[in-house]
Amino acid sequence: MPDLSEQVVDLAKRGGREPVVAQTLRSATAATLSYIAALWLTNVSAPLLAPLTALLVVQVTLFATITSGIRRVTSVVVGVIVAAGFSAIVGLSWWSLGLLILCALTVGHLVRVSEFVPEVAISAMLVLGVAQVAETAWDRVAETVIGAVVGLLFNVIFVPPVWVQSAGEDIEDLAARMRDLLLRLAEQSETQRLSVTRAEQKLDEARQLDQDITTVDASLRQAEESLRLNPRVKEGLLTRIVLRTGLDTLEVCAVILRTMSRSQADIAARRTGEPLVPPEVGPALRDLLANLARAVDSFATLITSQVNEAAEEAEDNLMHELEASRASRERLAQLMLTGVQEHPRQWQFHGSILAEADRMLDELDVEKRSLRVMEELDRYSRERRDRMRRLRRKARIRVRSSR
Repeated sequence: MPDLSEQVVDLAKRGGREPVVAQTLRSATAATLSYIAALWLTNVSAPLLAPLTALLVVQVTLFATITSGIRRVTSVVVGVIVAAGFSAIVGLSWWSLGLLILCALTVGHLVRVSEFVPEVAISAMLVLGVAQVAETAWDRVAETVIGAVVGLLFNVIFVPPVWVQSAGEDIEDLAARMRDLLLRLAEQSETQRLSVTRAEQKLDEARQLDQDITTVDASLRQAEESLRLNPRVKEGLLTRIVLRTGLDTLEVCAVILRTMSRSQADIAARRTGEPLVPPEVGPALRDLLANLARAVDSFATLITSQVNEAAEEAEDNLMHELEASRASRERLAQLMLTGVQEHPRQWQFHGSILAEADRMLDELDVEKRSLRVMEELDRYSRERRDRMRRLRRKARIRVRSSR
């Protein structure tokens, strides 16, 4: 088993590659520096509030530090002040803790720290115990300010990690689950007797994709925030738009997959003991679904390869898979047309499969994707110009009123 020094060295080596490790190292370093600074600048023997505040502040991206970091710091400082007053007057007990939370939440609304109102109470509760080591309330406030300043400067000088790679991996994992589900649906298309249980299992998997998309969306929001105002990122806006529009496309494809699974489950329930489609149609349906599965996988590679500059190769692969899918769709349509004429009651399922395949092909289309990205870039540019015009208009009004 490696000793502690070897583990620390390994952690440091991984810091440049893994955002979680980098964030851990940043938090520990910022907290330590704030403690050292507090020892130099105050007379407190153990200024634990400084590293506590630094930990709370440094847990955000650079964009959050600039846009909402002040509110976060204000909430921490206010919580410390409230806790300092309580510790000096009544100390810690069950009734004082309840009163502390009530007062802290009320003050948080009064100072307008927005979404950080709960953090006022959290900071007050955390501080109420450790604050006993300080001599005066002013010392505790000074510790908190030092920790806040160190945390803010640390985020500015040592830019927080970019979470694009982890978000891209989450998107690829989501696409892989969609691909696997399409492949399993393709296998079912040639099953002579498709059981209702198996069909409903695939429907449950398709429904689970909604939860997966919610998780990926949260990861992508974190990545988008880490790109904003980050000097290490050259094309942050383009990366954000490519990933966001790509996830929107996969979300639509997930809905289409759920509809396909629902159709198969319905047919399995109505036609027990019979094949899902005629034997001559099964292989064509399997090929279509398999091609769509590979197209979804290639699409995910395309939107995430913007990070590693392999977009051109990924786009070629996607175009090839889409062409194969469209050819499979045409062969399937011809076979289904003949089958429906012989078995009219199958027309609804056949029409549904073809319609959903067309929708998925349309969503994954390369030209449509490029157009969507350009529209988003234009929209962002218009919004930025409008915002600048409003700011200039307000500035002129203020100048005129001052005269």
